[in-house]
Amino acid sequence: MLITIDHVLSKDEVKQFRHYLDNAEWNDGTKTAGTLARNVKRNAQIDDSTEVAISLGNHILRSLGNNPLFVSAALPRKIYPPKFNRYADGGTYGTHVDSAIMQIPGTNLSLRTDLSATLFLAEPDEYEGGELEIETEFGVQAVKLEAGDMVLYPSSSLHRVMPVTEGARVASFFWIESLISDEGERAMLFDLDQTIQKLTPSIDANDPRLLKLTGIYHNLLRRWSIT
Repeated sequence: MLITIDHVLSKDEVKQFRHYLDNAEWNDGTKTAGTLARNVKRNAQIDDSTEVAISLGNHILRSLGNNPLFVSAALPRKIYPPKFNRYADGGTYGTHVDSAIMQIPGTNLSLRTDLSATLFLAEPDEYEGGELEIETEFGVQAVKLEAGDMVLYPSSSLHRVMPVTEGARVASFFWIESLISDEGERAMLFDLDQTIQKLTPSIDANDPRLLKLTGIYHNLLRRWSIT
């Protein structure tokens, strides 16, 4: 299930983010890569412990908490603190799969990566190349979104960032551990929830059919969730 979520950040918020990010110190991204990924990764990242990374990351988390589509699609249990990267001058990240388990910085907690997210912070016309290519059961999906928009996809997917040949691609990325570990079950719950939300405006809140569907959703969530 690959889902794009529009307007996670407004254009004004993106402008504020870019003010801080464009003046931040960027480090070699290979320092945070695993053994295999280090051979195919060429980008820059901001140190996760800096004030700007923490502040902007918390802003993203607050925005996601108020985004019904994100909550419906991800059913988040834990979210890895958002990170920030920049691709320029041929920067790229070859085909790889994200680590299954990650340690949350500064804690003794670990996170199972069920979903990966990329929040675009540069407009498509600011750079050439830089598409996020995700291998799905329906073929390769190339993603290049407006600044402030986000893509959510299974962390089990092979994916890559194509070389940026002009300009700079700036983004935030992070991972989500869902209450529903099974991708198929999560997709069914998402479809059911979206159907309920679409029916709600046109059906009386006390309509038995709507109450029945809502009950089915919550009972399935109760049955499948990990707490």
